[in-house]
Amino acid sequence: MERQPVQPGGREAGGPVEARRLHRPLQHADLPAVADVRRLLREALRSWGVPALADTAELLTTELVTNALRHTDRGAVLTVTLQHGPAHCLRVEVRDFTTRHPRLRAPSDRRTSGRGLLLVQSLADAWGVRPDGDGTGKIVWFELDAGAG
Repeated sequence: MERQPVQPGGREAGGPVEARRLHRPLQHADLPAVADVRRLLREALRSWGVPALADTAELLTTELVTNALRHTDRGAVLTVTLQHGPAHCLRVEVRDFTTRHPRLRAPSDRRTSGRGLLLVQSLADAWGVRPDGDGTGKIVWFELDAGAG
């Protein structure tokens, strides 16, 4: 059975726990929630001891969440995990409910959008897109090395 996620500084039965996972459902087209996501992410990274990752993680998370909320017909789910061990990294996943994959676009002086995935590709240590487990959508993810954080 998977352990339920807790918010940074949260508690589970039996006493305090140090959360290493942030989980946040997002409503369709709720673009004001993006600012709340950035705040929650920054607070989590600070409490997890990797505040140096905050600027890059916030930027890339903003891009993925905004894409999911603008370009799909339903909400999205954000999951942020700090993984320990040999692969000490921060993994951010945004699950949406469409199987249509995002595509990289060449930058253009004529468009004011379309550069988000280029930022993800340039700044993340790894990133990708995979189908979700039940076939109703996809997960767009990125990882940042937390070893230096």
